[in-house]
Amino acid sequence: MNLKLRAYQETAVRKILEFPRCALWCGMGMGKTVSTLTALDALRMTGVGPALVVAPLRVAQSVWPEEAVKWDHLADLKVVTITGSPADRKRALAQRADVYAINYENLVWLADELKGAWPFQIVVADESTRLKGFRTRQGTKRAKALAKMAKTSARFIELTGTPAPNGLLDLWGQAWFLDGGERLGLSYSAFVNRWFWNVGRGPFPVIVPKPDAAAEIQARLQDICLTLDPRDHFDLREPIHTVVEVDLPPGVRDQYKQLERDLYTEIAGAEIEATSLASKTTKCLQLANGAVYTQPDGAKWAVAHDAKIDALSEIIADAGGAPILVAYQFRSDLARLKKAFPAAQALDKDPKTIADWNAGKIPLLLAHPASCGHGLNLQDGGNILVFFGHWWDLEQRQQIIERIGPVRQAQAGHDRPVYLYDLVAKGTIDELVLARHTTKAEVQDLLLGAMKQEGDR
Repeated sequence: MNLKLRAYQETAVRKILEFPRCALWCGMGMGKTVSTLTALDALRMTGVGPALVVAPLRVAQSVWPEEAVKWDHLADLKVVTITGSPADRKRALAQRADVYAINYENLVWLADELKGAWPFQIVVADESTRLKGFRTRQGTKRAKALAKMAKTSARFIELTGTPAPNGLLDLWGQAWFLDGGERLGLSYSAFVNRWFWNVGRGPFPVIVPKPDAAAEIQARLQDICLTLDPRDHFDLREPIHTVVEVDLPPGVRDQYKQLERDLYTEIAGAEIEATSLASKTTKCLQLANGAVYTQPDGAKWAVAHDAKIDALSEIIADAGGAPILVAYQFRSDLARLKKAFPAAQALDKDPKTIADWNAGKIPLLLAHPASCGHGLNLQDGGNILVFFGHWWDLEQRQQIIERIGPVRQAQAGHDRPVYLYDLVAKGTIDELVLARHTTKAEVQDLLLGAMKQEGDR
């Protein structure tokens, strides 16, 4: 696609090029990935590379390679993902590429596989808060494995929208990867002793920052960290909208095509049959979400995949602890979400649920759009909405968006953007539903058009 970088994204590119070891602290939806890829491409043309991107699993598998394909100016940049089985990873590592993407969980494997030989001149830590647990003498195995090798890389780039989700203590581990302790102390204990007080008693320390800690730490990191605030670059009268595309697993993709074509398929030993066009569209939407009803009353379902749950996990991680409102569509969605995220709570008729959400006591609120009608106030509880599933009713969608929307945020005195995410299973009816909401086209016309395209393939 012939897309152009925004001015603030060009600023991010320049930061990476000018500072070999730096951090981009950019809010969600600011284009950290494409900015970094653009900088990596520029470095590639000067002979600097290859680069290793370390990211959460789904982000490494899909986001980085897909973002490179999306932009015309990155057409010559080859991205390879080092994921899957050990054999798959070895084959990927043996390929020639400009950028290699691996998940954090496989860092120890990578260090063992390379046996001390580190070919990456650039390391990119996506969601760098995963490194906050690093300590020079202890800490997580993944962070220590990366620290042992990455210090030999000429460049190290950190990306996160929430550098200190649990407070200033989160910053030392991340900063160490950039400067080896030059700015915040050679050890974690030195960092704590300089800028914090231990006010706890007994075996459980309570560490609080000293009065000038935040200002002094910020001043020390200012030269190597670029902060991009969405409020400085977006019209906050509209939500910042991101479509998160997910890939159905190959076997599920075949089941989806069979259901779409034959009105029948089999999932986990259960026969799935659609008796009409309306029934087919419903079951296709269910399958896109991950589970299909096996009984007309929806009492039982067959689980096919967790692709959307994995994508939601990454959004939760990116939010850094900020509360999230999740719109689900089917009973099976609700049950699977509650199982995957035990801290989640469903929106019900109990007024205390809304009060707890608005008080910040619920990290993940699960709501059906039909239950979020006029007059429901959820704006104090958060500013992030994720559509896990989709439906044709545009009014229901607009109503749940408005519960935390920009107007309500402003009326409540919250100077913050609203983030809107749509989880979309690629090549499924999810895409038609979004087209319906965007164009307001008739459902029948969209379905007929999709059927015609399917027949032409």
